[in-house]
Amino acid sequence: MNAAAAITDWVGRTRQDEDEVALAAVRRLAATLDRDPAALTPGGELPESWYAILFAPLACHSALGTDGHPATGDFLPPLGGMRRVFGGRRTRFVAPLRIGEAVERRSTVTGVTTRTGRRGPLTLVTVSHAISGASGLAITEEQDIIYRTIDGAAALRPADETAGADGGDGASHWSRTLHVDPALVFRYSALTFNAHRIHYDLPYARDVEGYPALLVNGGLTALLLIEAARPRLPRPIAFYAARAVRPLFVGDRVTLSGRLRAGGAELWAAAADGGVAYRVELTFPGGAP
Repeated sequence: MNAAAAITDWVGRTRQDEDEVALAAVRRLAATLDRDPAALTPGGELPESWYAILFAPLACHSALGTDGHPATGDFLPPLGGMRRVFGGRRTRFVAPLRIGEAVERRSTVTGVTTRTGRRGPLTLVTVSHAISGASGLAITEEQDIIYRTIDGAAALRPADETAGADGGDGASHWSRTLHVDPALVFRYSALTFNAHRIHYDLPYARDVEGYPALLVNGGLTALLLIEAARPRLPRPIAFYAARAVRPLFVGDRVTLSGRLRAGGAELWAAAADGGVAYRVELTFPGGAP
């Protein structure tokens, strides 16, 4: 059996995980995002996007790969020795989760594709999650994970010259600039139990994976964008799609911008050079999709 056939055999694999929407963890995330921790109370609704702190990987330390992620070959296909990066996610909010309740997640590998992109060979793994609380299904998520060969310098996409910090047309409805410092990235990584070394181990990030600096977590960027938008959103979030365009680095000054559109909102994060690094599209209840 060839390698391509072997990894596609992982399609259809499932895993069941359990967790709790713990008050202490929710309040720590609130503090990380500069929100009042005391405002979050038992039984209250968890802000939609905060589900990111649930279901942190519980692999034993001895089961981590050299990059700090749990070694692949169990639930995910065997892709050890490759550079792992976040591609994107599509999330639908069916019902709210509540602080203090027990939650379950059923995960399924729904796609494994190998191809050659602009930056060389890659493997795209898509995983679907269904998260349920006490009242039943609450959240569905489809997440894309990209694996690339580690072959020296990371292939970094240059800034998109057609999209400045205002999205390219000057129509931004809000914008704020944030310094993404090491403490912010550390706190988020600790909350999500994320040991990926590109976020805290500069010699590894630079000398092994070829990045010029430590990377900001994609999940953190999405949270920062949504929190910057939240006071301006007229309705709850029913769906969002997030896509990483290029890396943001620890120490960067990042501009978080957004604008309302029919049925939802568009959000984007831009690096100091004005190039868009991350995009999120929100949909309100009743909007499309």
